[in-house]
Amino acid sequence: MLFWVEIAVLTFAVAAAFLWPLTRLRRETERDTREGAMAVYRDQLQELERDRAGELISAEQVDYARAEIARRLLSADKSGAPGDTRAPGDTSAPGDTATSPRRKGLGNTLAQALVVVLVPAIGLGVYLALGSPGLPSQPLEARLANPGNDMSLLIAQAERHLMQNPDDGAGWDVLAPIYLQQNRVGEAEQAFRNAIRLKGANPDRLNGLGEALMAQSEGVVTDAARDLFAQSVALNPNNPRAAYYLALALEQSGKKQDALAAFKAIASASPPDAPWQSLVARHIARNSDGAAASAAPPAAPLGNPSAGDVAAAQAMPDGDRLQMIRGMVESLDAKLKTEPDNFDGWMRLVRSYVVLKDQDRALSALKTGLKTFPADGAEGKQLIAMAQQLGLPVEEALK
Repeated sequence: MLFWVEIAVLTFAVAAAFLWPLTRLRRETERDTREGAMAVYRDQLQELERDRAGELISAEQVDYARAEIARRLLSADKSGAPGDTRAPGDTSAPGDTATSPRRKGLGNTLAQALVVVLVPAIGLGVYLALGSPGLPSQPLEARLANPGNDMSLLIAQAERHLMQNPDDGAGWDVLAPIYLQQNRVGEAEQAFRNAIRLKGANPDRLNGLGEALMAQSEGVVTDAARDLFAQSVALNPNNPRAAYYLALALEQSGKKQDALAAFKAIASASPPDAPWQSLVARHIARNSDGAAASAAPPAAPLGNPSAGDVAAAQAMPDGDRLQMIRGMVESLDAKLKTEPDNFDGWMRLVRSYVVLKDQDRALSALKTGLKTFPADGAEGKQLIAMAQQLGLPVEEALK
């Protein structure tokens, strides 16, 4: 019932909007007509005085004519109708022209009637044909309660919840990355800070806050952002996202050799099919001082099974499969003892032992590799950077 009341009110409003210009036009037309008629009567009085002065009519005729003109003048001034604008001796029919005010008024009335009838009829017909009059209304409250897949409503729902519950850390945790994805960087920064304040720092929150600061500085890794990424790596050394931004900070500060070592460490510590390998490879090429660095992702680490080995290992029991992998890693270890100058081999060996959760052998491999590639050299720095990302106690290897 309320719906049809609203339709009636809207119809009245639309009709009034159409009728208002016509009403103004009618009033203006009547005013112009009245003023014109009164001007005619005044002219007739002046003409009558001229005829009297010229003794063209008798005094009795003058009095009669003046009384008739005065009557018509008063009638036109009160009613607004033009009355009979004929001269006192004119025998033509009054209102005989096609442009008489009466006919104009009738035309305006018909136009108003058409507006009142046709506009609502056409609008209602179109709505019944294309609209959904039987669909129940769904106010904002209901839409927020059931937002479906509408991202704007989901965000509005979360914002409304957080306005009422500003200490809900989980809510800020959900909303912060959405803000960042939508490039609402100021709101993203505040949301990440609230999440860290309420739920504590973790790598994802620290990385997100750092990226929000970078977005505000147009991609520059500021000191504040770098500190956040360093905290993130400290909490989780196996953190390529933060490691990439730390390497990028070195590149932006002009430390090309350190940046090159850091990017190579990321490439070596990451799976060969990782989506960021191509990006890291471009930075490796950019910091290689013109060296012909390949933009392709690095080859699979030595010690890892080949495609054929993987296929064969699928059918093995878990114990046999693990024994097979250990055999391959030990084979690489033995090979490096006879060919210690194989830098890529040491990188892969350390990483393989970490994957096997054999930290003692990983640390031993790191110490042996640093004997061939000292820690103050480019390769040694790369080894140390990778070991830090993998969570190894690098201080022990440097003793």
